[in-house]
Amino acid sequence: MNQQLLKSREQTKAIVKAIRAEEAMLRSKYRFLAYQNTLGMLLLVLSLSGMIALGAMYYVAIIPAWFTILSIAMVASISHELEHDLIHRQYFKNSPFLHNLMMAIVWIMRPNTVNPWYRRKIHLHHHQHSGTQQDLEERLVGNGVKNPIKRFLVIIDGLAGLLLFRNVYKKEIKGFSFATVFHAGFPLATAYFVVLYSMIIYHTLNLFTPMEQHLPAAMLPIVHLFEFLMVVLILPNIVRSASLNFVTSSMHYYGGVSNVHQQTHVVTSKWFLPFHLFCFNFGKTHTIHHFFPNQPFYIRQWISKKINKVLKQQGVNFNDFESLRNANAYPS
Repeated sequence: MNQQLLKSREQTKAIVKAIRAEEAMLRSKYRFLAYQNTLGMLLLVLSLSGMIALGAMYYVAIIPAWFTILSIAMVASISHELEHDLIHRQYFKNSPFLHNLMMAIVWIMRPNTVNPWYRRKIHLHHHQHSGTQQDLEERLVGNGVKNPIKRFLVIIDGLAGLLLFRNVYKKEIKGFSFATVFHAGFPLATAYFVVLYSMIIYHTLNLFTPMEQHLPAAMLPIVHLFEFLMVVLILPNIVRSASLNFVTSSMHYYGGVSNVHQQTHVVTSKWFLPFHLFCFNFGKTHTIHHFFPNQPFYIRQWISKKINKVLKQQGVNFNDFESLRNANAYPS
């Protein structure tokens, strides 16, 4: 075994030990953390209620569209963290109905994604192959893409990115199937993109001619419904997912990775603060997850300040944006 690999293993052990110790300390001090299933369900109910309440306030004109979009985007970021936990079976592991109910609800809150059951498959695969050509999950959100225009498109629009790179994925990723990934979004992601693209076409045409004058009267309620959905669901999730995709594709390495110690760097730069608002501090905490996956996100957030100091001490990179110039390659 070479010296570098041995050093990485020792550093990884030290990091995992520190994470375990911090979590154990919290659980011994705060007994309510033992009610993990209840906490997960409570967070889901609160975040879902928040989205519904904000949508209702927009509907009755209490809050403006811009505030609705940004507020719901922030609330929806909690549903992503909950889905992440559910993928690792952190809630109701022994209660399939409640577990799958939570999975379904977080998908409804974030309809521009593949379904959580399929994402579990590619996410667990991500942990096994992070930083390599085979890491479909991260490549779907822009990791390893050097061309800035193509990268921007993948980050903003997952369907466009899938269409753009389908032949590359088929050539490079074992077992990749465009149809499998596409159908994993049915019916919610399918409906999401129908609404999104319909509104883009409608308002583009509206620049040249008043569309309401040319549509049948029966179509107008559908247009108004789609416009409402754009504000309370579609645009918030574009903000949320674009922020998350930008952060995650910036912090994961692609190429030159041989162990967990090299899979990510920690993003603490103040320039990422606007994006962190809409992805629940992902860049500052996700590296902890790579070292210790089976941990609820709220504990990961809680211990991140102390653990990030340990990560730095153990040689994990911070704010390595130079890697973006090299399509996320790990520095040799």
